[in-house]
Amino acid sequence: MCGQRRPFYQKYSMDKLLIIKIGGNIIDDEAKLSSFLKDFASINEKKILVHGGGKLATSLAEKLGVEQKLVDGRRITDRETLKIVTMVYAGYINKNIVARLQSYDCNAIGLCGADGDAILAHKRNHPVIDYGFVGDIDAINTNLLKSLLDQNISIVFASLTHDQKGQLLNTNADTIAQEVAKALSLLYDVQLIYSFEKAGVLLDANDDSTVIPTINPSRYEQLKSKQKIFAGMIPKLDNAFAAINYGVKKVTIGKAEELEKLINGEAGTNILNE
Repeated sequence: MCGQRRPFYQKYSMDKLLIIKIGGNIIDDEAKLSSFLKDFASINEKKILVHGGGKLATSLAEKLGVEQKLVDGRRITDRETLKIVTMVYAGYINKNIVARLQSYDCNAIGLCGADGDAILAHKRNHPVIDYGFVGDIDAINTNLLKSLLDQNISIVFASLTHDQKGQLLNTNADTIAQEVAKALSLLYDVQLIYSFEKAGVLLDANDDSTVIPTINPSRYEQLKSKQKIFAGMIPKLDNAFAAINYGVKKVTIGKAEELEKLINGEAGTNILNE
């Protein structure tokens, strides 16, 4: 399913589904995380939260003496690093988020891609770089996710997948959010939100007042050619456009503290396909 354009079909009165990816810097901040989870819990629509691990995995790796290597912001995941990210992402962070949501009267379940065969992936095969145990997504188990959502259970995804051969794979959280949004857009009216510490896509990465309200494909190419977009934002925008092109109804990028405004289109950067 990855990379394919959504097949044409007639939509009939679908439930709304919010898929929200939370950035690592919010996870690292106790006060901001607590506030965000209260806002997430108050959403009445069906909802899925996707998270990575923030700085905790790196900090634990340093304490254990496991060297961390990054290429273009992507973590090289050797066997020891995979153990660490599994403990941190699918263990402490995921279950801490779920417990917090339960305390806010939001019935949630924490999953990684191996649980219920939720997200199937394969080990990345790059012509030059060996990323180690990093996964690229092949399929989403929409039947499982729909059964949980239709019971009004909110899903909290840690950014790990599996290959159905017993191997866990570290997988980019932005990409998981995009692929889950694409798959479920066949069943729901999906809004995908990338929430993090910035106000949106900025012309000046250090100035939140320079947020770009809307970006369409031609504007995106123009901004990239003039190097007006911070390099770290480009993968997130690529994911956003992939989701929109497949049929996700709306994609918004913005500040986690403004979640309600992001949902209502009153803040952040909205991604358009025209």
